[in-house]
Amino acid sequence: MAANRRRDTALELAVRSRLHAAGLRFRVDLPVRVEGAPRPIRPDVVFPKQRIALFIDGCFWHGCPEHGTLPAETNASYWSNKIDENRARDARHDAVLTSGGWTVLRAWEHEDPDAVVDRVAGLVRLRRREA
Repeated sequence: MAANRRRDTALELAVRSRLHAAGLRFRVDLPVRVEGAPRPIRPDVVFPKQRIALFIDGCFWHGCPEHGTLPAETNASYWSNKIDENRARDARHDAVLTSGGWTVLRAWEHEDPDAVVDRVAGLVRLRRREA
């Protein structure tokens, strides 16, 4: 478990590198404070001026419908509850950020980094034009 990274996963690094190469500037792991939230929420990549929060979710930890599998034998009920709690927390964070005027984007760890960057960059550029 200690080897599981909270941040700087391979996809996060790839996405951040490509976003930076595209000329986009962002904050990493920035605590976002939203009224009504008991504590700050820490998206993986944050565009504060455009109020865009990007979360890059691991397939196992966040219950990916395509790749999220539970251990068959070892503490199956524990892992099922843990992943359900993670998904519920994700939904709460999305709702709180959205109610605070933020746009939340989520990407799975198996996604192509270029596709993730295209989605994010398109939204950032749209927000810049709107401002």
